[in-house]
Amino acid sequence: MTKLNWGIIGGGEGSQIGPAHRISASLDGHFHLAAGALDIDMEKGRAFARKLGIADDRAYGDWRAMLDGESGRDDRIDLVTVATPNATHYGITKAFLENGFHVLCEKPMTMTVEEAEEIVAVAETSGRICAVNYGYSGYSMVRHMRAMIARRDLGEVRLIKAEFAHGFHADAADADNPRVRWRYDPKQIGPSAQFSDCGIHALHMASFVAGQEAKTLSADFVSCIPSRVLEDDAMVNFRMDGGAVLRLWTSSVAVGRMHGLTLQVFGEKGGLRWEQEHPNQLYWTQVGGRTEIIERGAPDLSPEADRASRVTIGHAEGMPLAFANIYADLAEVIAAEKEGREPDPAATLFPTAKDGLRSMAAIRAAVESAQKDGAWTDARPVSMRG
Repeated sequence: MTKLNWGIIGGGEGSQIGPAHRISASLDGHFHLAAGALDIDMEKGRAFARKLGIADDRAYGDWRAMLDGESGRDDRIDLVTVATPNATHYGITKAFLENGFHVLCEKPMTMTVEEAEEIVAVAETSGRICAVNYGYSGYSMVRHMRAMIARRDLGEVRLIKAEFAHGFHADAADADNPRVRWRYDPKQIGPSAQFSDCGIHALHMASFVAGQEAKTLSADFVSCIPSRVLEDDAMVNFRMDGGAVLRLWTSSVAVGRMHGLTLQVFGEKGGLRWEQEHPNQLYWTQVGGRTEIIERGAPDLSPEADRASRVTIGHAEGMPLAFANIYADLAEVIAAEKEGREPDPAATLFPTAKDGLRSMAAIRAAVESAQKDGAWTDARPVSMRG
């Protein structure tokens, strides 16, 4: 595979998400970091870009300069990652798609459902990839869960339980910390805080694994720290379009919980359990049987799991490797297009703009439901209501 040119917007020095993207994109050698607009402080961003080895003429002051500069180059970037604050995702993603660039956008993809509908339309019209970084779906054993359910090892899926709960925002005295405060500011994050930050990761993973999308929901939002305008804890019940029930809990005040992303799927023939903090093990229990531990890297797993497994059995697998699988998927699909061939089918599992749209519709519905004391609300985008 010919090395592809990659650029990133945001994710500058001191960023929480920037290092994960740089490590993940470079891991397999498919992408070369060729361009960047890394910081709202133009000179700081340029200086950090040079430190990363980006050439001076591609160390841009802002994303508009990057769009102009890259559009006129023969060696333009093949993929741009948008790792900026939430409120900027829509404008940047739309502009790059319209100018023929493939995009990987951090979640949430937009601030509103209407913006998300537009991004889906622009991606379809331009023929460019718009991926959304629900990176936890890149884990090998998450993809094996999906394969097991698709081949009906569990039979009909009856119940899904998803959690994404941590306790890092539990201290009320930390409310003015700028690294925390923005997450509860409607101007920066939209109408929902914890559900839009973490809950939609759990929702996407449940949908991804089970092959079912949210149809209706009932939500209860709570601000456990009263000074917060938006919720720091949410419980949301879903009815899925394939008949399953999803129970989803997300919290930022669950003291003692670290990352807290877990998924359990219960079907008529058995159940599966996976925890992101222990990603190598998938627990499988058949009805009337003992619990079996399926180890990542073991023989006779699914092609989807094998493709996403990076290190030998028994060694720890971490978040950057899961994110790297999203980048590897994108590299394979982009390279296949350039080379006039079909991509590896297992490389087509990355989340798309349609997943981003479904998330925005779920956020809107959850906010409306919570405001109406948990009234059941249609969770689907209008364009996907058949």
